Amino acid sequence: MKIEQTKIPDVKLISPTVHSDDRGYFFESFRDDIFKKEIGDINFIQENESKSSFGIMRGLHYQLPPFAQSKLVRVVKGKVLDVAVDIRKSSPTFSQYVSVELSEENKLQMFIPQGFAHAYIVLSDEAIFQYKVDNYYSPEHDRGIIYYDTFLNISWPLVPSQIKVSNKDKKLPFLKDAELFD
Repeated sequence: MKIEQTKIPDVKLISPTVHSDDRGYFFESFRDDIFKKEIGDINFIQENESKSSFGIMRGLHYQLPPFAQSKLVRVVKGKVLDVAVDIRKSSPTFSQYVSVELSEENKLQMFIPQGFAHAYIVLSDEAIFQYKVDNYYSPEHDRGIIYYDTFLNISWPLVPSQIKVSNKDKKLPFLKDAELFD
């Protein structure tokens, strides 16, 4: 397992060591000892999975303290563009983002710490997305930012007519109007 720093140092990219042969493949998708040594003592308490079709956009989502969440995300089937936006107002990388293509082929994972908004868009016909979190879902602390905020200027690989967003996500505020981390 190889853990690399991205252009935002707190967001990490994880490449597992994949063992393949004519039967298929095997890899460790998570090892607590390596994770603690390389990233920190994060206690994941829940794992979630979603299935989505081409063009589905989920995000930009986050939770405010005391229910803020760190996430370890990966794709089991298909391909997505995964995005993490720094929403910590006091951070030197505030409003900057990291985007990485995660797929069943590359088996990459991304660690997204608390203080980041998260989104992904499905680039394959279908995608199964898994993620571990270190805090439970709290509807009262659930927040988000509209994905097409021009201040963030995220480079999405699909044109607007291809992007499908939930009714809830269509109503998300722009960064300048959102509740953020200090």
